[in-house]
Amino acid sequence: MQLPDVGIPWIKAKLDTGARTSSIHAYATTVFERDGVDWVRFRVRPWQESVDDEVVVECPVHDRRRVRSSSGHVQERYVVLMRVLLVGHEVLAEVTLSNRDQMGFRMLIGREALRHGFDVSSARSFVGGRAPKSTRRRNRGREL
Repeated sequence: MQLPDVGIPWIKAKLDTGARTSSIHAYATTVFERDGVDWVRFRVRPWQESVDDEVVVECPVHDRRRVRSSSGHVQERYVVLMRVLLVGHEVLAEVTLSNRDQMGFRMLIGREALRHGFDVSSARSFVGGRAPKSTRRRNRGREL
């Protein structure tokens, strides 16, 4: 999956029909004002256990919502709009910012984003393909 507007060419994402909104691993979150509008600046590390390819993102705050996490805790999260490219289809998705450091996927795609023409099969994995081998190797710190 790709986030072309923020310079992330590849991020491992999990489809979650139980989640309404999508979510991305974000940290060092700071809210600031630009031209009278609230914006949020945050950092994204697209790879688990790696600082490689870290991206600083700035987006207007679309909303603030109380979200129940998978562990049952309620948190207030910032919501931003992000253009998501998933298996060749582009979707404008509402994405909450949260700490997904302990999760196996840096991004979760919720049912609101999946409503735009996606069929989900729980029996299949990596239908959209895996990251290119050179990208996976770089992430593991290997020389090419």
